[in-house]
Amino acid sequence: MTNASTTQIIESLAAEIGDKVYLDITGWHLYLSDAKLHTNLAEKFYPILTQEVPSESQVVEILQGVPVKLGAGRREVPLIDLLPMQCQIDLIETLAEFREKM
Repeated sequence: MTNASTTQIIESLAAEIGDKVYLDITGWHLYLSDAKLHTNLAEKFYPILTQEVPSESQVVEILQGVPVKLGAGRREVPLIDLLPMQCQIDLIETLAEFREKM
């Protein structure tokens, strides 16, 4: 697979993640595409997707490892702490559906 096709796959995955998964902050929903976190996640999930559908524990581990800066960087919170459980489920389903299409 060429770098161009890999980049296109990652961009496609990022778009799907960005449109379906959001941060919940006091009831406000900020989609990952608006928060500019979707591409970073797609880059982290792509290598796993080339082999298999990520397990729930792999997804949780990746989400725990993505820091989200709050207050202009005064504090960092793991992404998993800002996602509702339904968004985690939606993310796992999105990854499984994307793997089927690959």
